[in-house]
Amino acid sequence: MTTPTAQPPSAQNPTAQHPTAQPPTALHGPAFAADPQTVYERLRRQGPVAPVEIAPGVEALLVTDYQAALDLLRDTDTYSKDSRAWQQTVPPDSPLLPVLGYRPTALFSDGETHARYRQVITDGLALLEPHLLQRRVAEVAHRLIGTFGATGSADLIADYARRLPVHVVTTWFGVPDEHRERLVAGIVGMIESTRQAVTAYADLVAVVTAMVAERRERPRHDLTSWFLTHPAGLDNDEVVRQITLTMIAGNEPTTNLIGNALRRLLTDARYAGSLFGGAMTAHQAIDEVLWHEPPLANLSAHYPRCDTVLHGRAIPAGSLVLVSYAAANSEAAPPADSPDTAGLRSGESAHLAWAAGPHACPARDPALLIAITAVEQLTSRIGDLELAEPADTLRWRPGPFHRALVRLPVRFTPLAG
Repeated sequence: MTTPTAQPPSAQNPTAQHPTAQPPTALHGPAFAADPQTVYERLRRQGPVAPVEIAPGVEALLVTDYQAALDLLRDTDTYSKDSRAWQQTVPPDSPLLPVLGYRPTALFSDGETHARYRQVITDGLALLEPHLLQRRVAEVAHRLIGTFGATGSADLIADYARRLPVHVVTTWFGVPDEHRERLVAGIVGMIESTRQAVTAYADLVAVVTAMVAERRERPRHDLTSWFLTHPAGLDNDEVVRQITLTMIAGNEPTTNLIGNALRRLLTDARYAGSLFGGAMTAHQAIDEVLWHEPPLANLSAHYPRCDTVLHGRAIPAGSLVLVSYAAANSEAAPPADSPDTAGLRSGESAHLAWAAGPHACPARDPALLIAITAVEQLTSRIGDLELAEPADTLRWRPGPFHRALVRLPVRFTPLAG
């Protein structure tokens, strides 16, 4: 008599629905960007896992249930992060490939390979002393505010939220000033998954490749040189890929987090008149964004190694399965207008905005420090910020993966020179 083996969490619940039971719901286009929560509510009515279309003709399964998401993120036996087999099913010029296409990084690797790559990143980020990082962010914030403070108006996305993280991140790696705009364009272009995504990502890689080759010959005191000399012994291409991954993880979500938090401060009546509130106000707004409007809304691509079942949904081997942090969070989160802010803050570690399990975002701590400091610096220097257009006319960038504003125009009393 044989003893039955325990099934992984993802294989439990034998009553399986098949992914073709419902037509896929589009996660792209302006309608989804304008009101994603309505889409998530509709998807949750289909069960914990639902079929979606993330680009025209490209389908996936989206996990919208909090517990199902945790089970998936922690189950390395059933699921792989390696996308090479899946990407053979989409056109080679698909705009999704800059985000989902395989490359030798911690994001697309399993087991020992994943551990080797991730160790380089986590060891590098551990070198960033928090008080020095906070000081650097404050210096950059002060300089950026000085570029628009005397005018009495600004676009807080283009003039502040998008410029601040990239200044900090590129300083870590020693990127020349003249290449910063190319890096920003590459990161923004690839994450939006438009027809320009492939070209945008290629340009990002080209900048980093040239920098890595130069540091191999002439090391400096920066993270690029440190990645090259790490005991893991990465080759040039592996270093390029870990650096681009770290830049993307440290820049794009942080930009969106700053922008979304500032929008909340400017539009939520609970914050009215409290822009001078200091750290608690900034931290609270960021906590609420991470729960209700995470800067990366849908990602954590996984591919089952064999046919399996996840919380009642049959999933064929090799299928693309994504986690909706936004949908899962909105199921488990405290109400957005809850007066119990202490209760909200006590649960901040439970949201999925940074994913979970072995592939949780390694840049969480520096990204949070950058975002909180950025909001504090702006609101302490300009206390009468107000939107320059109605809140309901603000537009969101299209794309299946992020939650990000196009613009955040404001006006205020000009600062004295």
